[in-house]
Amino acid sequence: MKKDEPPLDFPDTLEGFEYAFNEKGQLRHIKTGEPFVFNYREDLHRWNQKRYEALGEIITKYVYELLEKDCNLKKITIPEGYGVIVLNPNENYIEVEKPKMHVQSTSDSADEPAEKRERKDKVLKETKKRRDFYEKYRNPQREKEMMQLYIRENGSPEEHAVYVWDHFIAQSAAENVFFVAHSYGGLAFVELMIQREADVKSKVTAVALTDSVHNVWHQEAGKTIREWMRENCCNWVSSSEPLDTSVESMLPDCPRVSASGAARPAATRRSQRTQPEEL
Repeated sequence: MKKDEPPLDFPDTLEGFEYAFNEKGQLRHIKTGEPFVFNYREDLHRWNQKRYEALGEIITKYVYELLEKDCNLKKITIPEGYGVIVLNPNENYIEVEKPKMHVQSTSDSADEPAEKRERKDKVLKETKKRRDFYEKYRNPQREKEMMQLYIRENGSPEEHAVYVWDHFIAQSAAENVFFVAHSYGGLAFVELMIQREADVKSKVTAVALTDSVHNVWHQEAGKTIREWMRENCCNWVSSSEPLDTSVESMLPDCPRVSASGAARPAATRRSQRTQPEEL
């Protein structure tokens, strides 16, 4: 952290960030009308990244609300007892506070001279003080030590995609299923295709990918999967070209087209138009 870095204290609403979605579903600054700018403050990459993540959390909630309200989707926890929403394939763990470690005295500590025990205690306290100061300096927002508790059968986005398919989508009455997958979600979808190819083909009508990081070669997707993706998938990627302009791809799978610098809103608009029965 730089000495002159501002506090990592950000608004918790779109209005607080002075952003809003317009009638076209595009995120724009309410005063200037400009798209989101990542480098809000020069030479403060870490602060800009944290600001981006804070805004992303708000947009995630906004998209969930759209999916529930406009697409008639439901929030479901998996497995029972875990507060994880199946709409987000990246929420594969919950954060819990780490139990505090207590330093226990050794068996012979009672036999030590009082002066020696006092010196030891002083050293331990100073060491903890320095460590706490370092942690606070490194991350001033960090108030508690957290640990990740991975969810059974959902320990990775790939596992999660298969779990949701087996327990919800495959068992639903929906005949025309539409997927919207962003970034790593595209990789998770291709893995789902590899593991459940026939089932996916029988229920899924179309897939909208946004800046997907899948790779059919590295994931060893077969010829029949690549052919299906060419016919049923489209990947909207960040580009300065006009919306839906064809973008060259090095991979023999699905078409790539420009999202005109706004991959997420473009995909969101399409998901609203198609009115998917399941996601």
